[in-house]
Amino acid sequence: MGCELGKLASSGGSGNHRKPDESAPPATVDPRLPLTAKQKYNMLASWKGISRAMESTGVCMFLKLFEEHAELLTLFEKFKELKTKEDQASSLELAEHASTVMNTLDEGIKELDNLDTFFEYLHQVGASHRRIPGFKVEYFWKIEKPFLTAVETTLGDRYTENVENIYKITIKFIIETLVKGYDNANAPT
Repeated sequence: MGCELGKLASSGGSGNHRKPDESAPPATVDPRLPLTAKQKYNMLASWKGISRAMESTGVCMFLKLFEEHAELLTLFEKFKELKTKEDQASSLELAEHASTVMNTLDEGIKELDNLDTFFEYLHQVGASHRRIPGFKVEYFWKIEKPFLTAVETTLGDRYTENVENIYKITIKFIIETLVKGYDNANAPT
């Protein structure tokens, strides 16, 4: 592109000894990341609101998942008997699992600055789902809508059209990475 700002960023400032503005997004991102630098910055900034409410966001996500896909409840040994939304919402086992899933998403999102670690971590998580009796790879995609609903609920009026678009791109990227890990788990090396 020939942009002077890009040249300065890659050369370490080139004589400008002013402290960088920490609130400004970086000039470049890893080309494997489907977000622009500004989108990644906004994603990480808005994720702070989610990270303060991980369990409640996760429970909301699972309630929505089971509302839309009740058949998936049978995959969960610890809470498959919880047939009503009220029972699910008050279940410590479901809250614990929701926290685990949200922590996995949190780890993935925090690694958007280091995609090698991001891919390695989420490929391992995806592969680990092969050990779940009855789990099918397409089930990963069933969490997409419930995740977006839960994020919208948690962020409230901070969930703008722009933020929604960024989260849609991010969750799709995460799910694609989980699927690759799952698919490659039994592939010959």
